[in-house]
Amino acid sequence: MAFNPLNWILGFFSLDIGIDLGTANTLVHVKGKGIVINEPSYVAIEKRTRRPMAIGAQAKEMIGRTPANIIAVRPLRDGVISEFEITEAMLEYFIGRAHEQSIVPVPRPRVAIGIPSGVTEVEKRAVFDAAMLAGAREVHLLEEPTASALAAGLPINELGGSMIVDIGGGTSEVTIYSMGGIITSRSLRVAGDELDQDILQYIRNKYNLLVGEGMAELVKISIGSAYPLPEEKTTTVRGRNLVSGLPETLELSSVEIREAISGSMQTIIDTVKDALDEAPPEILADLMDTGICMCGGGSQLLGLADRLTDELRIRSWIAEDPMTCVARGAGLYLENMEELKNLLISVDGAR
Repeated sequence: MAFNPLNWILGFFSLDIGIDLGTANTLVHVKGKGIVINEPSYVAIEKRTRRPMAIGAQAKEMIGRTPANIIAVRPLRDGVISEFEITEAMLEYFIGRAHEQSIVPVPRPRVAIGIPSGVTEVEKRAVFDAAMLAGAREVHLLEEPTASALAAGLPINELGGSMIVDIGGGTSEVTIYSMGGIITSRSLRVAGDELDQDILQYIRNKYNLLVGEGMAELVKISIGSAYPLPEEKTTTVRGRNLVSGLPETLELSSVEIREAISGSMQTIIDTVKDALDEAPPEILADLMDTGICMCGGGSQLLGLADRLTDELRIRSWIAEDPMTCVARGAGLYLENMEELKNLLISVDGAR
């Protein structure tokens, strides 16, 4: 290929951006600056024209508070794009904000994006096209568990087993690596959002109290647990009584919330067990030494690491800053592309 001075100049000055395009939150990592954006994956749009009115945290605050002509939507569901044009607008907004961090504002950055491992070719192409249309010069796609493993410092390119459990908003990913390849992998669409729905339905069915998704998420974060706590917690929720139609305040305990999410938690744990069951004995022996690394926002659920350790008899530990692992790992990939290029997801035209 002939030397192109323009490409060299763009490559020297343009940003390297790692993006975690998550169902619940979008995080952006800029080389040399770390995480510069961490905002909810929400877009408020004008209903008739579909024109974006607000993006990120501002759009999330509008949920349940907008007039009839404006709606707040999540353009990604279960880790994949459900609203292409809105996702493109959201990516363009976040990439533009990342460019504000650049000393020399040269357009069209290199972008690496983490996506769920279970997505189809059509879904991969949708992410690639949306990023290109949003202003990227190059787009590279990485599986989210792979990006997280890089950020957590797991030796996935070396001989020996490494395992990561990535619990996000829309998907949970379970992957075992050795020598830069995947030994076994599982992806299921049971994760943080499903836990929120479990809590919402529990409160509705037991107490006839209707609460919003935001309130259910706050309950999960504050007192949700996967394992008995040394000291159980309580919190207060507010909603509408479905019998009287009037506002009502209710006190919930962590014991109740643990019961509410028990079904979804067992599904995730059974998936981890299935992945271990498929692994060769030599890999299992390695994992007894290295343990199971957990990341993603869902991994911060109180007592989850203890429950996995107890049920699987393998030490489970939470990566440093687990919510940002995918974005940081995508950024690390761009910094070490030649060494890690075998980890890239192949998409026509994306390599």
